[in-house]
Amino acid sequence: MGFSFLGLITVLLVYQLIGELIVLAFDWPVPGPVIGMFLLLMTLLLRQAWSPYLVEPAQQFLRYLSLFFVPAGVGVMVHLTRIGEEWLSILVALVISTLVSLVVTAWVMLGLAKLLQKAKLGVK
Repeated sequence: MGFSFLGLITVLLVYQLIGELIVLAFDWPVPGPVIGMFLLLMTLLLRQAWSPYLVEPAQQFLRYLSLFFVPAGVGVMVHLTRIGEEWLSILVALVISTLVSLVVTAWVMLGLAKLLQKAKLGVK
């Protein structure tokens, strides 16, 4: 007895709603869906019994994931003239954010590698 595709969507929407309610209650500057996905991750890590039941509907969900890019593509087409006017600032923001992401990722990876190496050697 597992979740159906509709059941998976329901679980995602319930966690999104919980995240939205938490953001509204505590006035946090974080999007509700981010809080909801974090709570879902914690639930799946703590209660691993759900994980096998979510595999099949999650694979179905991933098959149709490309449909979620359609609204973004339409948004680009609608605002194409504005993007054309502000292409340089968009390009600079993309390049800088990509470089910052790479540097932070490398920094975190090096830190984790050192921690794992120390743990492997038994050094505190």
